[in-house]
Amino acid sequence: MMEIVHTIGATAMESMLFEVASTPKPGLVDRRNCGAHHDMDYFTFMSSAAALHASFAAMAALGIERNSGPVADLLGPLREIGREAERKMFAATGNVNTHKGMIFTMGILCACAGWAGGKLPLQSETLCALAAEMCRGLCNRELGGLAEQETRTKGERMYLQYGCRGVRGEVESGYETIRKVSLPVYRKLRTRGLAINDALIQTLLHLIAKTQDTNIVSRHDPETAAYARQYAQQVLAQGGMLTPEGRVAVDAMDEEFIRRWISPGGCADLLAVTHFLYTIEERTS
Repeated sequence: MMEIVHTIGATAMESMLFEVASTPKPGLVDRRNCGAHHDMDYFTFMSSAAALHASFAAMAALGIERNSGPVADLLGPLREIGREAERKMFAATGNVNTHKGMIFTMGILCACAGWAGGKLPLQSETLCALAAEMCRGLCNRELGGLAEQETRTKGERMYLQYGCRGVRGEVESGYETIRKVSLPVYRKLRTRGLAINDALIQTLLHLIAKTQDTNIVSRHDPETAAYARQYAQQVLAQGGMLTPEGRVAVDAMDEEFIRRWISPGGCADLLAVTHFLYTIEERTS
């Protein structure tokens, strides 16, 4: 039991560290710059990730402890651990939100991996299906009656204004974007032996190109999110991290996103989860 908890928690932490360390990430915090942010940097993310390690391990342990019941029963107690994780994050970062979305997105998978550990193979399709089962109906329950509420989170405002289901929709779909877009790309690049940094950046470009990033929408509008998708598609057409021309284009994209204050933070979270799913398969197969 302790071994699988350690493996899941360590893989979640590694995924967050690898995401922030991969460079250059257009508009995002990395080893080179702060991206389109003024309140956080590379070290802020490192502190946040370190503060969250025990929480992800606790989520995995919760899944193991309750694996005799339905996986859907994990959601309530999991959110209690998530709220405590948020407090730890804000304490470590001076009240800067570095990983709030990640706590939910990654936490669901950590609990599912714990629940499945010893019973089912920790394959990406298995874990994503369990997450979808755990969160079935989540968007309807939590977003359906928002018009009657007065106080709303950023994600709730995006749903009311633009119909974006955000992280809730992604998890309820069984991480459809990751399964269909990023994980196949990342798996292929890693199998080819591409450097992890370059594989992560190339995969991020595919995510930006195919995703309406709610972080961009909330900072700007759907038109800016469409601009980001088009820009990523153009950079991929030049080869992205796979060609010298493409690498120059990635650098230019970073500069342009910083200038226009565009931060694809939702895609960054999906990138970390992509690495988690790929790596947990490798480590437990």
